[in-house]
Amino acid sequence: MSTRVDFGRRMLTVRRGQIAVRLEWRAVIVCTVLVLAAACLAVLALMTGTYPLGPGQVISALTGGETGLVHDIVVEWRLPRVAAALVFGAALGTSGAIFQSMLRNPLADPGIIGFSQGSYTGALIVILLVNGSYASVAGGALLGGMATAVGVYALAYRQGVQGFRLIVVGIGVSAMLGSLNTWLMLKAELDQAMAAAAWGAGSLNGVSWDQVVIGGTCVLALLLPAGMLSRPMRQMELGDDTAAAHGVRVPAARLGLVVVGVALTATVTAATGPIVFVSLVAPQIARRLARTAGITLTPAAVVGALLCLAADYVAQHIAPTPLPVGIITVILGGGYLGWLLFTEARKRL
Repeated sequence: MSTRVDFGRRMLTVRRGQIAVRLEWRAVIVCTVLVLAAACLAVLALMTGTYPLGPGQVISALTGGETGLVHDIVVEWRLPRVAAALVFGAALGTSGAIFQSMLRNPLADPGIIGFSQGSYTGALIVILLVNGSYASVAGGALLGGMATAVGVYALAYRQGVQGFRLIVVGIGVSAMLGSLNTWLMLKAELDQAMAAAAWGAGSLNGVSWDQVVIGGTCVLALLLPAGMLSRPMRQMELGDDTAAAHGVRVPAARLGLVVVGVALTATVTAATGPIVFVSLVAPQIARRLARTAGITLTPAAVVGALLCLAADYVAQHIAPTPLPVGIITVILGGGYLGWLLFTEARKRL
């Protein structure tokens, strides 16, 4: 005799054979609304520019009904930028959700704990010293991020890794890597240093279809193991001992989450430079909108995509002069970080 389990909120159950997936209705509705908002903003971004277009022209170009100049503007020039903002924003949101859930701390952002800075260092070494291709830069960013993750974990380890200790160590490592990056650019040739500095601000300028396809393929490949690890990740929010009692292999799950999170950050860094604070803000916004019990990956990814696209639209079309998207995310994320620190401090009083 089957009984209904009260989860305290409305649930949507999807069954296929012996497999059943339970989803929260509110999270499904929120994600649907955010996806529609991102689609509308994407159409607006494709319409806006030096050569303005109407929504009908954009839809027609996307469906193959336009040729010539309109097709080139929409598909070849503007669409790669919009697609990159959506894909890479989703990757950053997922990466931030992984680290915030795993460390049980809203400040656990890959940029704050040094992993983004390590990816930037690895990519910068390849750009300045090797002058390699996008694949080489991606490999350097991944190696730099993983090496930084290993170093931060080794320095923060003391009978286990506590979230607050890891954040403090990560901030110190990030500061040292920032100094190293500055020294590398000072020693480089002027043209290389200027290009690296512009790229280091985090920009979608010059993103091509090759970068979108390669980076998007890597992101999609990494989202699969992230989804597989989401269940043990949620169990680990209860504590390592409780997760282990529920059958979770905590060391293996933590290692897998770190590798996936760093790889997502490195993929974005290799293509666009370090776009900071998206991975900090997106999971918390998603949690408040969906009102979930903990950090969930899908809402964080959708919020990250929408946030990155909105920041790039503001940087290109609303700011007095076109700016790198990283500058807008720093402004938004810095304000959010100050508010978060203020509210956390008030809770402790």
